[in-house]
Amino acid sequence: MLCNECGKNEANVHVTHIINGKKTENHLCEECAKKNQSIFNTNFSMENLFSAMLNSAFNTKTYLPTKGCSNCGMTYDQFRNIGKFGCSHCIDTFKQRLMPVVKSIQGYDNHKGKIPKRAGGKYRVQMEIKRLKTELRNAVEREEYELAAKLRDEIHDLERNQGGE
Repeated sequence: MLCNECGKNEANVHVTHIINGKKTENHLCEECAKKNQSIFNTNFSMENLFSAMLNSAFNTKTYLPTKGCSNCGMTYDQFRNIGKFGCSHCIDTFKQRLMPVVKSIQGYDNHKGKIPKRAGGKYRVQMEIKRLKTELRNAVEREEYELAAKLRDEIHDLERNQGGE
């Protein structure tokens, strides 16, 4: 496909704008894209996106009391407005407020990640064993010994099958 601007070079930059439901596409070569920076929306940033999600998720002030980060002093309201943490300790300070937002966005509140297809089978089994061991510890703590024995047997079966591959 040729560039929409010069009509000479191969288009290797493709920009799609959707404004009020109307879609427009530009296909440009690298040179024309550099010349025509105005087609790119420079107001976009991940900080603004995350800040907007936080503001829509917690648009009332009825949630947890305001508490600043003990390391840098940033408040949750400042974080909501900026969309960036002040330091690495902020995540721990604001965790109670962030986890419901993360869960509503992702559908779960812990990182799942992607699993490579080639290594996926073994990795899934390892993660299942890890999950079952956590359940086993919890069952023993609750003194649910029948469940603990069942979980132990499942773990042994998975480990035995994993060793045979």
